[in-house]
Amino acid sequence: MSAAAPSYRVWALPGMPEVRAGDDLAKLIAATEPGLADGDVLLVTSKIVSKAEGRIVEATDREAAIDAETVRVVARRGALRIVENRQGLVMAAAGVDASNTPAGTVLLLPEDPDASARAIREGLRAALGVEVGVVVTDTFGRPWRNGLTDVAIGAAGVRVLDDLRGGTDAYGNPLSATVVATADELASAGDLVKGKADGLPVAVVRGLGHVVDPADAQGARAMVRVAADDMFRLGTSEAVREAVTQRRTVREFTDDPVDPGAVRRAVAAAVTAPAPHHTAPWRFVLLESSESRTRLLDAMRDAWIADLRRDGKSEESIAKRVRRGDVLRRAPYLVVPCMVMDGSHTYGDERRDGAEREMFVVAAGAGIQNFLVALAGERLGSAWVSSTMFCRDVVREVLALPEAWEPLGAVAVGRAVAAPGPRVGRDAEDFLVVR
Repeated sequence: MSAAAPSYRVWALPGMPEVRAGDDLAKLIAATEPGLADGDVLLVTSKIVSKAEGRIVEATDREAAIDAETVRVVARRGALRIVENRQGLVMAAAGVDASNTPAGTVLLLPEDPDASARAIREGLRAALGVEVGVVVTDTFGRPWRNGLTDVAIGAAGVRVLDDLRGGTDAYGNPLSATVVATADELASAGDLVKGKADGLPVAVVRGLGHVVDPADAQGARAMVRVAADDMFRLGTSEAVREAVTQRRTVREFTDDPVDPGAVRRAVAAAVTAPAPHHTAPWRFVLLESSESRTRLLDAMRDAWIADLRRDGKSEESIAKRVRRGDVLRRAPYLVVPCMVMDGSHTYGDERRDGAEREMFVVAAGAGIQNFLVALAGERLGSAWVSSTMFCRDVVREVLALPEAWEPLGAVAVGRAVAAPGPRVGRDAEDFLVVR
């Protein structure tokens, strides 16, 4: 006789009264005579949790309330804001809700949804003697998908994530990236029967006792991606600002190899910079082998030492300077940006010819800035060092570059050993002149 197919049942609890500040939700739920059994999962809409916890605030201006609950703006389009709120959730309007609450007030999310879920679970155990899981739910939109669904923002006694990595599928293929968001799936199932406007804020799921774990203390907070793993952390304009502000000069690199594809994507960003006369004054020499890097840096070091000796520097001073300049040797990848004057105009007088060259230098610098910012977007550190500009002939000879290519320093590329420190504060107003 074959085993019964897996199944579960989900239903909304009738009889919940209007919730007010100070109410004990566990007692209100128990009073509906819900018939709960060990292994059930209770799905509780965050709105009634917020009301019971007194998270209703006077707010004639909802935008001000959103500001107060926001720790980071992810994206903005007109009045709509996607933000990270105080609970670490990325969502529209920080979860501030002006519906189903008295005029002139707004409803904030629970201060600590996991703690709220624990309190309800413990209260039901005390009142009814049952071991259930509790999930606090809220409605979310999702990237790339139309429509809303409920997700878990708080949980207690529930395995919120089911990590299947290390197992195999029905064909014996290894599962290397499968982590199921069990708590979110439960929240969505409950939303199908609770409804948005039916006055049914609590639902029960029965038949999935394997997801209930009284010892599980992770909570829904475990479902929020940490910033380092979040590929979708920023909106478009915010991503540009973040890459610009996070770009730092990195002088200590790990031994991790650099993905050549990431560097090429950064070059693709570099060549979108503005340039005079519809020209393309940028060239990027990628030193991907340790042999090519060593050969260039040895030749540059010898040329630098010769210059310092001609300047009358002592051998001790020369040695110190050379050691300080070793940032390029510590990097696993080097790039030599160059400028070419192809397409430039010749006017025949010093003033205009000088301005023409300056235009190309500025355009080349804009390209290099694009390159550095794009590297930061790829999570690669960089240091733009001017050294190749002082020995251009040596660089051209070692790298077999055309005579018309003018090296504009070298860019050390790699993964930073440590996170950069805080940037020196600069007030933009100090750099402005308004006429």
